[in-house]
Amino acid sequence: MNPTFYYILHVSAVLVLFGYTFYSFSAAPETRKKVLMITGIASLLALFGGLGLVAKIYGNHFFGWMIVKFVAWLGLAALSGIGYRRRGATSVLSAIAVVLAVVAVTMVYLKPSF
Repeated sequence: MNPTFYYILHVSAVLVLFGYTFYSFSAAPETRKKVLMITGIASLLALFGGLGLVAKIYGNHFFGWMIVKFVAWLGLAALSGIGYRRRGATSVLSAIAVVLAVVAVTMVYLKPSF
């Protein structure tokens, strides 16, 4: 497949994941099942898109910045569930989500070698 497909899939899924993660911090408890389902699907699509890009562009060679992005993805994927369980910590969880997103985007554009 064309790498453009993976770019669009990855970025779209990450935007949905990010949006619904913030929604989970303030949503009513009745929405938990639906929101966790959406964030789980978006998380898997983001992973699929990212790994597709690694395969198409980098020939399945993993670099350090990709591992940092993978850890950021794991953290962002976990925050929706944590948001429903820890209602008092929404400001801290929001800050963590923003930091994870900034780190992931920084890794894409700087691609540090370590």
